[in-house]
Amino acid sequence: MSSEPEDRETQGTEHTDDIQQAEETPGVEEIQDTQGEQLLYAKVLEIGMYTGLAILFITFTLYASGILAPAVPRERISSYWTQGVHEYLEAVNHDYLHMEHPPTGWAWTTMLDKGDFLNFVGIAMLAGVTIVCYLAIVPMLLRKRDYAYLTIAVLEALVLSLAASGILAVGH
Repeated sequence: MSSEPEDRETQGTEHTDDIQQAEETPGVEEIQDTQGEQLLYAKVLEIGMYTGLAILFITFTLYASGILAPAVPRERISSYWTQGVHEYLEAVNHDYLHMEHPPTGWAWTTMLDKGDFLNFVGIAMLAGVTIVCYLAIVPMLLRKRDYAYLTIAVLEALVLSLAASGILAVGH
């Protein structure tokens, strides 16, 4: 019989613990609110990923089938594989491209009429889709007045854009 008061005390503590846990646990509205930007980010990422993969497939098909001639003939490309990047760019520029300087950075965008350079479009799209994802959630974060995550999303997009731009080239 002495266990009855303990059971009542334990039950009261358990009930208080349940209430406290319920107060600390995010509600359905809060979870849905957070999931909104996560779902939007994921949807944009999915669309960007499938689009990038489709572009890679199409541009590689154009290159591999010979429909779009490459800058470097496919039968010669393996002869450059033993070279470092700098040597490769110098040699390919000298042998095929005849540009004032070897192509670095975004110079490939001037050679999209060549099958081997057109392949970079899909790669660039896949690399840049994260920036688009961050920018896509900015209006939602602004509406919610979630300034902390808004700041993080904008800064992330800016840093990634700056890095992709080549403005901060280091070591060249």
